[in-house]
Amino acid sequence: MQTAIIRAERVEKYYAQPSENRIQVISPTDLSIVPGEIVALLGPSGSGKSTLLRMLTGLSTPSAGQVYWHEQPIAQAKVNVSIVFQSFALFPWLTVLENVEAPLKARGMEPEERRKHSMKMLDTVGLDGFQAAYPKELSGGMRQRVGFARALVVQPEVLFMDEPFSALDVLTAENLRSELLELWHKKTIPTQAIFLVTHNIEEAVLLADRIIVLGRNPGHVRTDFKVGLAHPRDRKTAAFTQLVDYIYKVLTQPEAKPGDVPVAASGKRIRDQRLMHYQMLPHARPGGIAGLLEILLDHGGKDDVYHLADDLAFEIDDLLPIVDAAQLLGFLKVMEGDAEITPSGAEFANSEILKQKELFRKAATENVLLLRQIVRALEAKSDHTVQEEFFHDMLDEQFSEDETLRQLETAINWGRYAELFDFDASRRRFIEAEKTLEANFEAEPAE
Repeated sequence: MQTAIIRAERVEKYYAQPSENRIQVISPTDLSIVPGEIVALLGPSGSGKSTLLRMLTGLSTPSAGQVYWHEQPIAQAKVNVSIVFQSFALFPWLTVLENVEAPLKARGMEPEERRKHSMKMLDTVGLDGFQAAYPKELSGGMRQRVGFARALVVQPEVLFMDEPFSALDVLTAENLRSELLELWHKKTIPTQAIFLVTHNIEEAVLLADRIIVLGRNPGHVRTDFKVGLAHPRDRKTAAFTQLVDYIYKVLTQPEAKPGDVPVAASGKRIRDQRLMHYQMLPHARPGGIAGLLEILLDHGGKDDVYHLADDLAFEIDDLLPIVDAAQLLGFLKVMEGDAEITPSGAEFANSEILKQKELFRKAATENVLLLRQIVRALEAKSDHTVQEEFFHDMLDEQFSEDETLRQLETAINWGRYAELFDFDASRRRFIEAEKTLEANFEAEPAE
């Protein structure tokens, strides 16, 4: 067994609350990065991907647990890592060469030596001849090459990449991925391991030797496995497609136990056992849910989520909340990466607006605890109004402050659409639906 370069042991990230409770961002997690591997980290928005990356690099301190660099606590070790960011993060007032030289200059390297190293790295990433150019003169792909050169010039033992291709057009991103793999397999770049944070499932399957998928609220490892596909990998093969579908299934069924990896693979799969009181409401609007169901009907009532995202030109982080919301309401089910509309979903998609509201109302009260509690609280109150703060205080025992506000915003959107209740933003109060008109009338000044 190889000795890990970086090893995380029961690392957690949480934020204390005024009460004895705390907001858990990442639950106790074990993770290692070993030489010779490209590791891809996938997960939905809010699962803590970037938080975990920051803890592994030493930029952020875990709330509990420990990160080790060659078995030495990372805070005490001389860590040699670099990070390539999504936003390029170049200094616009410096030339390409000066941007690449910057980390070497910070380390105190002599001008002649750092120029030699930087020119060599620019040549490696295909930017020879552009050393005197400024970032504004370069295309997005070339600017990201500068980012790679700057990260690699310090000869990092581990190269971290935080969604490095997501800001690029499709063809440029594909070209850079291919070039990165070529440099890696030919051992042209001076790094022992690569850790890639991405939301692109195909990208992970294309590049990674090992894939980790996170669940959210709190962030936890749902599956961790080695990819048993030889390089170069062909997107059109059955094994590639099956693995993509498997990961989609893990992402779109957060409460389901991950099944067996469909290709030769090994590694532990871990479920966080924390029981949640409130469901995590996906931040999708009823109109988006209705649109998705109508598209599925046009596709015969069933489609691969991967193909659906491709057809709609959606990023997975944009489509998943809508899929999750429709699934939560019982309008569709997702199995093996395929989204299939249910009878109630088909009825909803085929109905007129008033009937859709009625069906949404029924599905929401049956399946969403928060909405059910709001309705019952309004029924129980003599004035049929309830302060928003009442539900805020219950939610913030489980969610962060930002997520609590987003949960309430989504609940208000769904409740208003379904005519379960209304919300008075000026008074921050929920109002029972049939009482809304009366309340508005009473609020008007007398003639």
